Amino acid sequence: MELKQLIYFIEVAEREHMSNAAQHLNVAQSAISRQISNLEEELGVQLFERVGRNMKLLPVGQILLTHAKDVINRLEQTKKEMADHIAPESGVIKLGFPTSLATSLLPNLINSYSKSFPAIQFQLRQGSYQFLIDAIKNRELNLAFIGPVIEDEPAIRGDILFKEKMHLLVSRQHKAAHRESITLKELKDEAFILFPKGYILEKLVVDACHNEGFAPHVSTQGEDMDAIKGMVAAGIGITILPDSAITKYETDFLKCVPINSPQLVRSVGMITPNTRQLTPSEKGFYTFVKNQFN
Repeated sequence: MELKQLIYFIEVAEREHMSNAAQHLNVAQSAISRQISNLEEELGVQLFERVGRNMKLLPVGQILLTHAKDVINRLEQTKKEMADHIAPESGVIKLGFPTSLATSLLPNLINSYSKSFPAIQFQLRQGSYQFLIDAIKNRELNLAFIGPVIEDEPAIRGDILFKEKMHLLVSRQHKAAHRESITLKELKDEAFILFPKGYILEKLVVDACHNEGFAPHVSTQGEDMDAIKGMVAAGIGITILPDSAITKYETDFLKCVPINSPQLVRSVGMITPNTRQLTPSEKGFYTFVKNQFN
């Protein structure tokens, strides 16, 4: 089994099309077809089902895809570590982050670090809560910001940097806009605008409401933070967001109202793998971030 075969196999598996894979890799389609055939012959299994012009991955092919990606990720990580050991102050840091931390925490830390280490390059990957956890486990990332910080996963180390409150966000025309504070129970009859199920911010809000004895009426869902804020500003409903996600408390259209009972708090921090070491570049940034919050 050759590395080239695995690269070709992954490309075809993800694109489900031989010619599209060939075009992306800038090689002849016949070369990819030959390598895939050689791979199937060597393994003694059929990896794809040919459906017209499409290539559909069979269950046994899915098994190979998981392992092939792991092999490629390990090789890329090895190359990255070698480069970092040669020049740790000019390496590449792959960094994961969620939407809620994209406008405040992340740019401030990167800008501050880049002033001291201008040769460092950042490759940023935005993702959901579960995506970031899986990316650390699967060697796609070694370092990610997250909130709340996971603390019950043996393969992952979680470092809490700070804790932040979650606030009610309403339109200026909402009856609660004049309030200095509010209780969560007072919102039981409101129309909520939340992220879809599976998003951690949705879970935090729903769980908090259940603890207060009611299920929130979710009238609208949005996968984008700005979209949710826009719908709230339009008076479609209310939402609850963490402090770092509400970049401006007072705008012409939005009003932030503290929730005083119960006080909703989430932790924010970094996750790293417990099963492997950070590269010198990653370790330098990791130490810098921890020192900023000490």
